[in-house]
Amino acid sequence: MPTAGADAGTRPAEAGEEAAADAFGSSPDYALPPAPSQTALALYDLVQGARAYHLWYLLGWQDIRQRYRRSVLGPFWLTLSMGALVGALGLLYGMLFKVEVAEYVPYLALGFIVWTLIAGVANDGCSVFINAESIIKQVGLPLSIHVYRLIWRNLLMLFHNALVYVVVAAVFGVWPGWAGLLALPGLVLLCLNGLWVAILFGIVSARFRDVPPIIGSIVRICFFVTPIIWMPELVPARAAVVDINPFYHLVEVVRAPLLGQVPALESWLAVLGMAFAGWILAFAFLRRYRWRIAYWV
Repeated sequence: MPTAGADAGTRPAEAGEEAAADAFGSSPDYALPPAPSQTALALYDLVQGARAYHLWYLLGWQDIRQRYRRSVLGPFWLTLSMGALVGALGLLYGMLFKVEVAEYVPYLALGFIVWTLIAGVANDGCSVFINAESIIKQVGLPLSIHVYRLIWRNLLMLFHNALVYVVVAAVFGVWPGWAGLLALPGLVLLCLNGLWVAILFGIVSARFRDVPPIIGSIVRICFFVTPIIWMPELVPARAAVVDINPFYHLVEVVRAPLLGQVPALESWLAVLGMAFAGWILAFAFLRRYRWRIAYWV
């Protein structure tokens, strides 16, 4: 039978343990905060990557400089090669299709310029995380920085190629007028679609290395079935080849305004629909597999 002294010695200890448990175990003031969800982490990655514009801006410029280092003309080789391509194909296909050169060459030039951006984003998007392997494994940066870097790099190439359109427009007297301002929202929508394409293709390609050559082959095929070197009016079955072709609408929202035309409502709706559906899919992949990319690359 315990004595009164034993009871007196154990009760304060038990009381102290209960106080400690209350203080560090059940008290809401000392509870650990809940871990952020994968959705919040994916959103944080996209936002922080966009806010680090000074970094992907410099990295994009560095990519262009590295590609043309020790070159006299540098990135203006892009302009010369594009100009030579447009001049040669414009005269040749203009005669083959029996289209006025003054009408066909500006159409061809803008088609090539916009398509170069689309194809560049699709092809480079497959390797956006693979090429950034060393940075991803060594530096704790948002993964979206590499995607913004890719879009900026391809926009720089677009701006260099745009000089070809300026020369063509001056030679053939093309003046888009107020309709030309619609090319700006068209370019923004093109970049929004390019972002989700690079995220989605980049994640899938990091896991499955067979995807980049498959995408490259698909892009080459789509070039020939998209009105770039030929006009939609030349194809009798327009609905089957043009209207359901997503690449046609992506090109048209930028090309048509610079030719002085207002893009059809169907083109705007198609591009907006692709951006909406594509971002849902890309964000789902980013939310689910973002933390695995460092292991896959």
